[in-house]
Amino acid sequence: MKIMYRTSGLIFVFLVMLTVARGQDLLKFVNPEIGTAHSRWFFYTPAAVPYGLAKLAPSTNGHYGNPSGWEAVGYDTRHNSIEGFVNFHEWQIGGVSFMPTTGKIKVQPGDLDVSSNGYRSGFDRNNQVSEPGYYKVLLDDYGITAELTATKRVGFHRYTFPENTQSHIILDIGNKQGESGEVIDASIEMIDERRFEGYVVTYPKYVQLYDPQGKITMYFSGELSKKPDYVGAFKGSELKENMSSVKGKGAGLVLNYSTEKGEQIEIKVGLSYTSIENAKENLIAEAADLSFEKAKNNAQDIWRGELGKIVINDSNEQNKIKFYTGLFHALLGRGIASDVNGAYPKHAGTSGKLIANGKYKRPEFMNTDAIWGAFWNITQLWSLAYPEWYGNYVNTQLQLYKDKGWLGDGIANSEYVSGVGTNFVGLAIVGAYNSGIRNYDVNLAYQAVKSNELNWKNRKEGSGKMDTKVFTERGFVPFIEGEKTDSTGSQFSASHTLEYSFSAFAAAQMAKKLGKKGDFEKLIKYSDGWKLIFNPKNKLMHPKGIDGMFIDKFDPYQPWRGFQEGNAVQYTFYVPHNPAGLIDAIGKETFNNRLDSIFTASEKAGFGGGKVIDAFAGIKSIYNHGNQPCLHISWLFNFSGRPWLTQKWTRSICNEFYGTEPIHGYGYGQDEDQGQLGSWYVLASLGLFDVKGLTDARPIIKFGSPLFSESLIRLGNNKQLKIEAVNNSKENIYVQSAEFNGKKLDNCWLYRDQLMKGGTLHFEMGSQPNKSWGVQVPPPSAQ
Repeated sequence: MKIMYRTSGLIFVFLVMLTVARGQDLLKFVNPEIGTAHSRWFFYTPAAVPYGLAKLAPSTNGHYGNPSGWEAVGYDTRHNSIEGFVNFHEWQIGGVSFMPTTGKIKVQPGDLDVSSNGYRSGFDRNNQVSEPGYYKVLLDDYGITAELTATKRVGFHRYTFPENTQSHIILDIGNKQGESGEVIDASIEMIDERRFEGYVVTYPKYVQLYDPQGKITMYFSGELSKKPDYVGAFKGSELKENMSSVKGKGAGLVLNYSTEKGEQIEIKVGLSYTSIENAKENLIAEAADLSFEKAKNNAQDIWRGELGKIVINDSNEQNKIKFYTGLFHALLGRGIASDVNGAYPKHAGTSGKLIANGKYKRPEFMNTDAIWGAFWNITQLWSLAYPEWYGNYVNTQLQLYKDKGWLGDGIANSEYVSGVGTNFVGLAIVGAYNSGIRNYDVNLAYQAVKSNELNWKNRKEGSGKMDTKVFTERGFVPFIEGEKTDSTGSQFSASHTLEYSFSAFAAAQMAKKLGKKGDFEKLIKYSDGWKLIFNPKNKLMHPKGIDGMFIDKFDPYQPWRGFQEGNAVQYTFYVPHNPAGLIDAIGKETFNNRLDSIFTASEKAGFGGGKVIDAFAGIKSIYNHGNQPCLHISWLFNFSGRPWLTQKWTRSICNEFYGTEPIHGYGYGQDEDQGQLGSWYVLASLGLFDVKGLTDARPIIKFGSPLFSESLIRLGNNKQLKIEAVNNSKENIYVQSAEFNGKKLDNCWLYRDQLMKGGTLHFEMGSQPNKSWGVQVPPPSAQ
């Protein structure tokens, strides 16, 4: 059988052989509830299509916001009431909440899990359906069933009411939602009996910090299936009846109806970041004649198609749930910000047009959280099977570079919102280029990559790397006390030195491929910066002061002093571009024994912060899978002559760190970001990974322990890769031998371009390590 689906404007026909043959619908293996005890604002949005602008979800506590601008907020599995259904969910972006009610009109959401003092309602999760592309719940306080779905840029709401002469739909647009910060302006009006439109302007915490002249504007244009009997307007707690427009903070409308039992009222709402007119155009283009049911079916077919690019065969249903939920989050995370006509948001509420040769350029403009560490998960997944999204990401960053002069690590509507103060975008661009993804101006891309590594004059703080000047002068970043990073050094000096060494290596590889010998020689020298902070006495990365001396009062377990979101024990292994050099510096035997003991000890804490529900629970530990700096470490044994330990520990992390419960999803409340920990699971369970994030001039793929007996991957070049793991089981985790297309593999790695030709990658598995396999030639290190 064939499944035909549409994505990015193209028709693909994909033979989902294993899935259809076994009568399996991949959607049933996705559980959006997983990990929602620490649900970042953009994390739980089931009513969306992959990388959609319209991301609809119930909110349990969204209007509370959060003090630091990023913590868990939105939907929490421990909460038992819903305060609304929100249309915009993105990094630092949130707003436009709808809520159906009955009875006395209430215009404020009320206190968490106390439905009597606001319009929120209790609900029972037994009466909830949460699937890719669709959400449904019964609101107990009102007897109303709410359903949500979406196209790329249009949200669909369907509310089924009981018989009631006092039925309402609250359009709450003037209050903060999630990470969006306080609303500074808002407007909504009924423009005829069944249509409304407006906008919301917010000033999120991270825009304030990193792009203070910026702002976030969300536009909407909605259409009702039934005209209201009458409309009221509110501002804060003040309600005025028979008023159909209102402006300002706290603004909203109340649509009032008399409903019969089982009567359904639907809302289609076009969304945009550029204008009301474009929100309306998005609505017309994507949903003019589309019913709720058809939109739901389309959305779920798209999900089946995208998830179906990787089909796994395994008898363990829990592993399938982990895999497809991780893949779901990877495909959901970052969202488009451009309209159907190519308009995209620029700085401070202005807009531009994606144009090439006078026509709309196909690549979408994206919103995105930081790329920090994403080269160990999402970019590798993009490169493997979803290259169009890698291309969209690169094109977005190059557009930003043209518009603002600098790449942006994290961006929200073209505003800089990176929370890590560094910038790996250049490295990610190199990974795309070296993987053959080049649907952009290569010369411009190299210019941006080089500038990101070497330039510092008039650099915007939000673009990160504010200590580039001193790094390029001294080869390392000196440590300075206090919460600051400037041209003289940084409180995160050691981690910045390691990061800049890695990204300089990446830029050097692009220079080499483009024949820029002088640039290559200059950049490759900076890639040795890690050597300047390696202390041969304790064999740890040790911050240095401005005097070039190792700092005193050094605690290798202490985070935030020299190391961002980690400590010296974790960051000592942060030399992904030159593992051979690091192994030599530590000593191979010491390296292997130390790393193996680290995993042995950290396994007891679930490879993170134990059962503490906090994003930073593991930053004092010796290994923390719940954050980005550690994600490559388990693969380093492939470089140190013990690939069986990579097989052992990557399999153990898949089994222990990842769970299928709402609380134990990605560790216990760790920082999933935008599908990054989910992407790592997908890669590790397939047994494929690159420590260098595809930055080698000729990228390589290292092998781990394939979790599934059979995996079928539709590669990004439309070829097919089959991965077989014969005699695989919970106990049989070690590779005994391997072949690729019938040819024996003696090494634990393969050049990526060979793998991308497709075919069959065959592993024989066993319960004991085969210590003679995979050790003949280690993977290439720094070149």
